[in-house]
Amino acid sequence: MSVKQRPNGAWRARYRDQNGKEHSKHEKTKRAAQKWLDEQTAAMVTGQWADPGAGRITWDEWVSRWIGMQVWADGTATAATTAVESVPWRLTAIRDVKHGDVQTWVTKESERGLAASTIRTRLNYVQMAFRAAVDNQVISRNPAARVKTPRIRKREATMKILTAEQVNAALEAAGEFRPFVAVCVFAGLRLGEAAGLQVGDVDRDRNNISVRRQVQGTSIPTTKITPPKAGSEREIFVPAQLIEMLAGVSNDTPEPFLFRTPLGHLYNRNSAGEEWRRIRKSAGLGDDVTLHNLRHTFASNLIASGCDVVTVQRALGHSQPSITLNVYSHLWPSAEDKTRSATATFMGAVLGSADSSRTPA
Repeated sequence: MSVKQRPNGAWRARYRDQNGKEHSKHEKTKRAAQKWLDEQTAAMVTGQWADPGAGRITWDEWVSRWIGMQVWADGTATAATTAVESVPWRLTAIRDVKHGDVQTWVTKESERGLAASTIRTRLNYVQMAFRAAVDNQVISRNPAARVKTPRIRKREATMKILTAEQVNAALEAAGEFRPFVAVCVFAGLRLGEAAGLQVGDVDRDRNNISVRRQVQGTSIPTTKITPPKAGSEREIFVPAQLIEMLAGVSNDTPEPFLFRTPLGHLYNRNSAGEEWRRIRKSAGLGDDVTLHNLRHTFASNLIASGCDVVTVQRALGHSQPSITLNVYSHLWPSAEDKTRSATATFMGAVLGSADSSRTPA
C-alpha cells in the first residue's frame, strides 16, 4: 500500500486485494488519495470490500451468472427470472443502482396495479441477487435493503374458503373434470400433484392416495414430470367415496396417469385453469375463486374438525409446521376462544349441579 505523487502532480494510491491483484486511484491531493486508501483497507478488514472493476458489469450480466449458480426447480427459476427482468435498470452497471432506484421501481409496480404479494415476491428475488453480489465482492452494499413494500392484506380477508354448497355446485358443473376437482378439494392436492396422479398412487385397501410426482409447465411444450416440492411427497388418508370415484377413472384408462385432456395431454397450469374457469362460471363462483382455493377449503375443513397443526402440515405436504401456521393460523381457534369455550363448559356443569341440588326430592 502506498500513496505517491506522480510527475503530473496527481497523487496515486495503490493497494493489493486478498488475491494479490493491484488496484489504484489518482486524486488531486494527498489527503484525498490517503482517504480512499484507508476506506479500501477498512473495507477489506471488515469484509465489506468489493472489487472496483467487478461492479461495472450490468444487472443483466450479473443476474445471468447468479441464476446459473442456483439449484432451483423450474418453477422457482422462472419466478426469479421474471422478477429480475422486471426492473428498469437491466442495462445499468450494478454498482450504479441506488436505493432510490429500487424504491421507485416498487412504488411504480404498485401504482400500475400489481398485487402487493407479487411485488413482495419479486423484491425478494431482487434482494437475493443483490445480496449475492455483495457476497461475491461485486458490490459493497445492497441497495435493495430496507426497501418498503405495499401493505399485504391479512390472509383472513383474502383467503377464499368454499362452502359445502359451492363445492357441490363446482362438482356438478365439472363434468369429466369432476374427479380432478374432487382430489383437490377432498385430498388437498395442488394442481400439479393432481395432474401427476397415476393409477398406482390410489390404494383401495387402505383408502389413501400417495403423492409421488407433479406436473410442471404452463403449456404442452413446457409440460414435464418432476418430483413433488421439497417435503411434499406424502400419503393422504381420504374417504372411501373418493377412492371409489378415482377407481371409476382408473377402470376407464389403460395407461398409468389418471387424468388427461380431451386431446390426450397431461393437464398443465393453463389447461387445468381453463377447465376451472369454465366450472367457476357455470357454478356461479366469483372470478377471484381459483382452483387453489379448493386446497384451502380442504385445510379449513381439517382445522374445523379439530386436527392439530402437524396433522394438517402432513396432509398438505408442507415441509415445516411453521409454513402451515403462516398460511392458516387465522383458522385455528384463538387462545381466547378456547378459554371461553372451556370455561363455558365448566360453568354449565357447575350451575347445572347447583340447580340439581336445589331441586326438591
